[in-house]
Amino acid sequence: MGLGYVGLPTACILANSGVDVLGVDADPRVVEALRAGTAGTAEAEVGSLLQLALHSGRLRFATSPESCDAFIVAVPTPVHADHTADLRHVKDAVRSVAGVVEPGALVVLESTVPPGTVKSLVVPELLASQHWSKLLVAHCPERVLPGATLLELVNNDRVIGGIDQRSAERAAELYSIFVRGEIHLTDLTTAEMVKVMENTFRDVNIALANEFAKLAERIGVDVWEAIRLANNHPRVNILRPGPGVGGHCVAVDPWFLVAIDPERSTVVRSARDVNDGMPRYVVERLLEEIAGDSGHVALLGLAYRAELGDTRESPSLEIHRLLNERGVDVRAHDPLVAGKVGSVVNHPLADALSGAAAVLIATDHRAFVNLEPSAVADVVRSTTVFDARGCLDRERWEREGFRVVTLGRVAASDD
Repeated sequence: MGLGYVGLPTACILANSGVDVLGVDADPRVVEALRAGTAGTAEAEVGSLLQLALHSGRLRFATSPESCDAFIVAVPTPVHADHTADLRHVKDAVRSVAGVVEPGALVVLESTVPPGTVKSLVVPELLASQHWSKLLVAHCPERVLPGATLLELVNNDRVIGGIDQRSAERAAELYSIFVRGEIHLTDLTTAEMVKVMENTFRDVNIALANEFAKLAERIGVDVWEAIRLANNHPRVNILRPGPGVGGHCVAVDPWFLVAIDPERSTVVRSARDVNDGMPRYVVERLLEEIAGDSGHVALLGLAYRAELGDTRESPSLEIHRLLNERGVDVRAHDPLVAGKVGSVVNHPLADALSGAAAVLIATDHRAFVNLEPSAVADVVRSTTVFDARGCLDRERWEREGFRVVTLGRVAASDD
């Protein structure tokens, strides 16, 4: 149930492991494309896996479920404007399952949800089924990193919580078909909590790195060098600062904990505030560098992380909006993003750079890291580069006459 960046590869892996699979998505356009062999993902491996699964004859697609031995619900769980979880996709999917489920079937929720959701939402929806007392219910949250989905689906450990021991064990049997990592069994709510904690840990660590970057700028320290040295300590692993946090997980899931009890989640809330505030911080610093210059800003990168075309919750989009709000013309370019992203036009690289008052590196794609500074210098209006990812070879760019401003590091002329 749900054929997105987790549901589709899971369906394909199961089919290629000898399991008959019905992939269900409520969007008929998605189903039509998949039947034609087109995967709506930038990960080439998933497209290849889809072709193999279709060729096996064990994978077919539909817009509604049928009676099956097991149901895996892997639908999106976005947040509302007030940061509370939007669970309508989960509710709709489980409700459709309840209409066709048979005695003894297993229902697994993979979607990341606020702790307690299976008991408060999934179970009540399944109670509508006349076979409720004979159903097995479990939660097995996905744990993949976009860009390495297939590798992590197979090799990562999995945590499975069951409404009872039999449910957890039956779910473990299903996942053991393709999971090589260890499968850990627990209760429902603990499994839900584990996934949200994992993403919150990363969010808090990134927020700490971002605060270190701001403080380093204040006292004239290169935060990248300081982090490198600090991480030599055997019990320290500081992540990288950047222009904000994107993606469907780390930028979203911590709010699930804040909603449980705002007074007992002050660290989580503070981290969210720090990371959500980074696009504005980057914009303010950039505007200080180009004060008085009426030229446009070349925004390089729309995706939220390197080597992906994924723009979900991308801080680049917020940077674009904030610059426009301040009256700055922005020309964005991302070689891995196809077409427009909402109202944001994805310009060709030459158009983005030509006549730019500043170049802002918002995503550390290899294509940007490997840009030739001399070629860029030939077309820009001003040789100011703001590296919000700490990914450029500073000395190489400075040799070509650029003033490189890096998040967490003062420019050479300010040293």
